[in-house]
Amino acid sequence: MKREAGNIYIGIGGWVFEPWRGAFYPDGLPQKRELEYAGSKLTSIEINGTYYGSQKPESFAKWREETPEDFVFALKGSRFCTNRRVLAEAGPSVEKFLTSGLTELRHKLGPINWQFMPTKKFDPEDFEAFLKLLPKQLDGITLRHAVEVRHDSFRSPEFVALLREYSVAVITSADADYTQIADVTAPFVYARIMGTQEGEPKGYSEAGLDRWAKAAQEWAGGGAPEGLGAVGPAAPREKRDVFLYVISGGKVRNPAAAMELIARTKR
Repeated sequence: MKREAGNIYIGIGGWVFEPWRGAFYPDGLPQKRELEYAGSKLTSIEINGTYYGSQKPESFAKWREETPEDFVFALKGSRFCTNRRVLAEAGPSVEKFLTSGLTELRHKLGPINWQFMPTKKFDPEDFEAFLKLLPKQLDGITLRHAVEVRHDSFRSPEFVALLREYSVAVITSADADYTQIADVTAPFVYARIMGTQEGEPKGYSEAGLDRWAKAAQEWAGGGAPEGLGAVGPAAPREKRDVFLYVISGGKVRNPAAAMELIARTKR
């Protein structure tokens, strides 16, 4: 039977955070088993370490082995690719990052988040030059690219149209002070929500959890949630995989929020 909606993957940023020990991880759980435990409770994790430095192929293979068969990792692209004045010159850095061993994740390789500084402004010609550097396949694995932009100059129909031309997702950065763009521009959706509060046992209020669970289901079914700040025309309605990460905010509560959203999107 044909699925009426795409898959929904929900998780957190990283898995090593001391305050999660006792709050998320059981007391006495060895640190070397934290990823295994997180994988049993979540459906995805966004790896942040790849933004700051290279990882070894053996590490990617180890992470693959320590998580369930249907688990997926998103990766932050290297900062050396995006934190530059001329993006068209990023080719060698992009190639170095993509050939660092990340395909050892195999079928668990999810989207790559190319994150830009808040000071980076939209230059259509140079940004398109960067998009042209992003291959669609590597070692027989389809690559999914997403960009996280943080300057209001990107809130432009021209930017949305450019991403659609290259099938690159714009990341919806929500519940924070960052620029929010919620247009659907690729065959998948990538969202990072940053509004958890330590005073909320589940990170978000009941209304907040319902809102994001409903948004994820709407995206997966091919629609676009209202009120999230789209700037271009609506995309054609078609089912899409959704990757949603609970990031920043009251970080100690992020795993609780992610687990609650997983439960609500299964109803």
